[in-house]
Amino acid sequence: MAAKTKTDITLYTVGTPNGIKASILLEELGLEYKVYNIKMMENEQKEPWFLEINPNGRIPAITDTFTDGEKIRVFESGAILEYLVDRYDPDHKVSYPRGSREHWETTSWLMWQMGGLGPMQGQANHFKRYAPETIEYGINRYVNETRRLYRTMDTHLSKSTSGFLVGDRVTIADISCWGWVAAHKWAGVDLDEFPHLEKWLYKLLERPGFEAGRNVPSRHTAFDNNKLSEAEIEAKAASSKAWVQAGMKDDAKN
Repeated sequence: MAAKTKTDITLYTVGTPNGIKASILLEELGLEYKVYNIKMMENEQKEPWFLEINPNGRIPAITDTFTDGEKIRVFESGAILEYLVDRYDPDHKVSYPRGSREHWETTSWLMWQMGGLGPMQGQANHFKRYAPETIEYGINRYVNETRRLYRTMDTHLSKSTSGFLVGDRVTIADISCWGWVAAHKWAGVDLDEFPHLEKWLYKLLERPGFEAGRNVPSRHTAFDNNKLSEAEIEAKAASSKAWVQAGMKDDAKN
């Protein structure tokens, strides 16, 4: 195994679909980095010291020593992915030259995930698992939109000769989407109707970078959840429901 490239990167994260994007890419690039496991249930992400790193009070975020020798912060998972490949992937191991056709295709899928798949599946999770009352319209709206987005990926992947979203290699397009698709059952979506997407999901899982990165900062449990019954998932979600509702109330005050 090749030695990792030393960096000054510190990753502030939790093992969510957004959180594991950064750690998967860091592992795929073979970078050495420090990890700070944010105590979400204690609202550490709202503390002043962390708001200096991410004013939005969310994970993931990173700090690094920039090319001018000064500290840089990067927040929002998509921005972190772009920063890491721009700075640490000069040989385009998981990227394409900036300005190329493939670069813009990758950027398009990244924006698609940031603006569509993540928010829609996140809302599906909320209405299906965390809302204080059952609102069928909200559940149907967001679960069905998540299914539509999965179908978009499945149709695209059916035409891919490599099995990746863009060109002949894994890119941040794949990395940005992977954690969300891995957590499909939590959002109430089955992959049986999306065979190309399911094949893509498990193909990427075979990569050492995905296997290592998905388990940062703690063991990745999405595939465990996918084996649970609906009743078991509901019981597991119940433990977080009160925290989610309390967080919404706190956010409304600010």
